[in-house]
Amino acid sequence: MIDIGANLTHESFKKDIEDVINSAVDAGVTTMIVTGSNELCSQIAFALTQKFPDYLYSTVGIHPHHADEYTAETEDLILELITHKKVVAIGETGLDYFRDISPRPAQIFSFEQHIKLAIETQSPMFLHQRDSHPDFYPILKEHRDNLENVVVHCFTDNKQALFDYLDLDCHIGITGWICDERRGLHLRELVKNIPSSRLMIETDSPYLIPRDLKLKTRRNEPKHLPHIAEVVATLRGDDLSVFIQKCEKTTKEFFHLS
Repeated sequence: MIDIGANLTHESFKKDIEDVINSAVDAGVTTMIVTGSNELCSQIAFALTQKFPDYLYSTVGIHPHHADEYTAETEDLILELITHKKVVAIGETGLDYFRDISPRPAQIFSFEQHIKLAIETQSPMFLHQRDSHPDFYPILKEHRDNLENVVVHCFTDNKQALFDYLDLDCHIGITGWICDERRGLHLRELVKNIPSSRLMIETDSPYLIPRDLKLKTRRNEPKHLPHIAEVVATLRGDDLSVFIQKCEKTTKEFFHLS
């Protein structure tokens, strides 16, 4: 299995990152893509791919929470890191109006700059959208024809948003949010509408631990990806082994993994 979104640069993994990776591999998660969410994080994510080359890839980008940190140096870093074969996408970027940690104009500017660089380098994009579809969708739609592969990761929105992204030939990332009885119930129906050729799975570790696992810890890990796969496959009425094989194929093709 491949976890397309793992925030392994998070401080909670600082002391036991090797154990976390080994536990994931033992659980069948043999590839993890480490999310870059600001300049330092993207650099650390890339460094982790060099330390654990058999299991890790990374992305490079600025999360909308850090959008007001975007500078010319950020652009230089993205253009430098994306040349490495272990860096497989530009992002995490997009819009987040749920928390509005960065001003919305700064978020839009950063998002558009990432799109420009993705077009320039013809790189896949790893996108974040929360409570911002009315602004996010038109921006993405305007540039979609010039972009390479695009995934809206950690999808949590409604049916209209899902169908809008599928109409733009986007991929969709599903996390343990779907296991949350408080706020993920709507996803349990929506996930049936995602073609297998567009569906990928992720943990978004250390966030979004599947609540139905009833664990004492709140830290999510890539080793929990098989549980997410099982839940999604069951909801879709898919054979688990076939579902995992299709996800792996889709993910390798999307990120151009060997």
